Amino acid sequence: MQNKKTTLSCLFSVFLVLPGLLAGARPSIAADNEKVLHSFCYDTFTCSDAAYPYAGLIFDRNGNLYGTTTNGGSYDNGAVFELSSGTDGKWAERVLHSFGDGKDGYSPFAGLIFDNSGNLYGTTGARVNGKSNGTIFELSPNSDDKWTERVLHNFVNDKDGMFPDASLVFDKAGNLYGTTSQGGQYSLFGTVFELSPSSGGKWAERILHNFNNNGRDGYQPLAGLIVDASGNLYGETSQGGSGTGCSCGTVFELSPGKNGVWTEKVLHNFNNNGKDGFYPYQGLILDVSGNLYGTTYQGGTHRNGTVFELSPGAHGRWTEHVLHSFDGNDGANPAAGLSLDAAGNLYGTTQSGGTYSEGTVFELSPGTNGKWMERVLHSFSNNGKDGTWPEAAVIFDSSGNLYGTTRTGGAYGNGTVFEIVGASRPSF
Repeated sequence: MQNKKTTLSCLFSVFLVLPGLLAGARPSIAADNEKVLHSFCYDTFTCSDAAYPYAGLIFDRNGNLYGTTTNGGSYDNGAVFELSSGTDGKWAERVLHSFGDGKDGYSPFAGLIFDNSGNLYGTTGARVNGKSNGTIFELSPNSDDKWTERVLHNFVNDKDGMFPDASLVFDKAGNLYGTTSQGGQYSLFGTVFELSPSSGGKWAERILHNFNNNGRDGYQPLAGLIVDASGNLYGETSQGGSGTGCSCGTVFELSPGKNGVWTEKVLHNFNNNGKDGFYPYQGLILDVSGNLYGTTYQGGTHRNGTVFELSPGAHGRWTEHVLHSFDGNDGANPAAGLSLDAAGNLYGTTQSGGTYSEGTVFELSPGTNGKWMERVLHSFSNNGKDGTWPEAAVIFDSSGNLYGTTRTGGAYGNGTVFEIVGASRPSF
């Protein structure tokens, strides 16, 4: 099974990223309005850029884009980058932080989030000199336009959790929540953790749930979490559960209770039954009606992955609907989560498939009788310019343009940042 990572939305730029806040009618999209904004370049001889963006992007209030790469930077162990648009329509990239100097983590697979003061938060998932199994970090802007990194938490041992491969999320009180794909009480199966600010600028970590391969619980969460208005957490595990046909993964809910105890409930067990999807690698989104949406990397009618909806019902039960099964021609193996506009249209990427078998950007629109109509907005091509293998969710700007990353491809083969013009027309 391949490790597929994700990115979540941020508080600082909530008006651009969170589902349900985009309004306006959706126009028809001219065939292929994709533009490559930046091709990452990293090699020994000519350039020392960041390289290989696994995760998606976020905006700040000024319209600058931020993201992470798993390689490149000063030590070739990953970086945090910024892209800024100029008056000539071109975008300028700069590396804000390079990982791997022996003091912090390296290889960030997850995206970033902002706090209300403009600080960035993220995770690194790789081992650090045998002393750490991943980190949580903060990047703060300085008056000289440089950024200072601080490690908030080192994951050290099995009980603590290992390899935080997904993005973080804030609650209303400023606590951070996330997942580790391994570690915890049962060693290999992962955790949900909380990181809370304490005195002296320190942060205190607490394990809220230890996943267990017991035939009921899911395990090895590769996706991040979302928080609802009541403070409940929702997430996915890439394996485990009680589904049929495989260790197919789950959707779960964690609810806070008395004395700081959290209770987990499995909302759905994925099945290898020729209809349901399985192996969810990325996070969920929540609409205003309380429905959850996500993707699975495999399964469905054509076994190339699915888009699904989970709807709450009576007595705490949830019902799953497969909205779309990818057939390869329209994309295959969605390794990323989704974005939602106020008209109810879903947008996402597939890692492979499409016209050139290098991945797609797609749109799903609700139609009559509960059916959804899919449209491919772009098929990526290995033509020396376009990116290939998108593995992260897309986000909107205030004009309805979509932005995302590709893991590989571009002018140097190290991945790209792309824009699809006019995907939706939100008004705020």
